[in-house]
Amino acid sequence: MSLSRRGLLAAGGAVTAAGAVAASGAVGAATASTASAHSGRGRVRTGFDRLAADGYRLLSGERVGVVTNPTGITQDARHIVDVMHPDDRVNLVAVFGPEHGFRGTAQAGGSEGRYDDPATGLPVYDTYLKSGQPLADIFTASGVHTIVFDIQDAGARFYTYIWTLYDCMQAAALAGKRFVVLDRPNPVTGRTALGPVLDKAFATFVGREPIAQAHGMTVTELALLFNGEFLTRPVELETVRMSGWRRSDFFDATGLPWVPPSPNMPTPDTALVYSGSCLFEGTNLSEGRGTTRPFELLGAEGIDRRWAQAANALELPGVHFREAYFAPTFSKFQGKTVGGVQLHVHDRESYDPVRTGIALLVTAKRAWSGFAWRPDNWIDKLTGSAKVRTMIDAGAGTDEVVGAWRDELAAFRAVRKRYLRY
Repeated sequence: MSLSRRGLLAAGGAVTAAGAVAASGAVGAATASTASAHSGRGRVRTGFDRLAADGYRLLSGERVGVVTNPTGITQDARHIVDVMHPDDRVNLVAVFGPEHGFRGTAQAGGSEGRYDDPATGLPVYDTYLKSGQPLADIFTASGVHTIVFDIQDAGARFYTYIWTLYDCMQAAALAGKRFVVLDRPNPVTGRTALGPVLDKAFATFVGREPIAQAHGMTVTELALLFNGEFLTRPVELETVRMSGWRRSDFFDATGLPWVPPSPNMPTPDTALVYSGSCLFEGTNLSEGRGTTRPFELLGAEGIDRRWAQAANALELPGVHFREAYFAPTFSKFQGKTVGGVQLHVHDRESYDPVRTGIALLVTAKRAWSGFAWRPDNWIDKLTGSAKVRTMIDAGAGTDEVVGAWRDELAAFRAVRKRYLRY
């Protein structure tokens, strides 16, 4: 007997929570080790925590809809929809689900569609791959006055939730709706921006506007950037910042519980490497989907120890490469044993994920004769132009490829600086 996603939701819906909860105060400094992730518990209060602690005054008198997914949780891991729904201080009337869905039942490239949430009875609308006037029409039909966004990002330009944010802001402006963004940490710090900047000619849902591949911003900062630089019709925007977050914080320093933002982002360690190793989606190598270490394991049939040897010979800061063999349970090379590398980041402070991703592409092409780009040149959408692909094909090394985006990255960093709030 098969069970639909909607049936799964009905059978195992979240338990409705009573009332809202505010985060506790600071608990001192956290260590930099994932193993001691809870040592900083309570130090960071998310935008939702602060909104709730203020009695939802920002939403008073409004019919509210929330764009969220399983990452929209409180300090004690209750979903914000389950917290707000029974609270008389906020009139929550709709939920809008992104890729993977509101309750997170869909894999990559999927969503949950339109349904009524079994736990709350609220109507859930599907935003995935919808934008412009069609999405504005959904907001209008829902009857909301204010749209609230609360989703955990992963820090990379091609992670689609930030473009869900962009599309929802644009549609809210068209529909005449107010937009509120609740902030959460950039899990890989907000210290700086890294990598190439998107060329608008290559704009897709994995990159709508010219920002860096690793943007180094929080979602409220991105919302301010989008509104100030890119939206031709700015939305009525308000943001609720975090308290206690520092730009140098990795996720495990925040004391917040981690919920996988998508099925192939299981841990903060995944997010740490993702902005570089996701580039392998644009090749014929496995990016580790179908393993317990997606984006940390990379490989293909026919690759042996020579790739790890070539990568280690570069002595890239903060990372070692282990010769690895694995058999993906789905996606590329499903059920087949492949060879490749596992990334082991030993110094997060010096590690550069984008430079590392480029170095791995360069060495993979040189170490394995079977290397090929995806026929649709998806790598160009991920990197934001054709430069990375064409330079590597022409024999360029890591330093030459990375140097090619120096000027565009400097220009983006100057713009980005105006929107930083921490």
